Amino acid sequence: MPMDLNIGDIVQLKKVHPCGCDEFTITRTGADVKFKCNKCNRIIMLDRETAEKRIKKLLNK
Repeated sequence: MPMDLNIGDIVQLKKVHPCGCDEFTITRTGADVKFKCNKCNRIIMLDRETAEKRIKKLLNK
């Protein structure tokens, strides 16, 4: 069953971004999930299956 991800949710990922931050805001959902780093504002895009595996926890809804 797919994880309930919504635009604006803040998540903690298992892998740390090169800038040192592990908190990301979801900016797009669907077959792909787009994340924006909360420290450097860079964008990363992952397919949904990979994104769900890399999410450690939802920090807020």
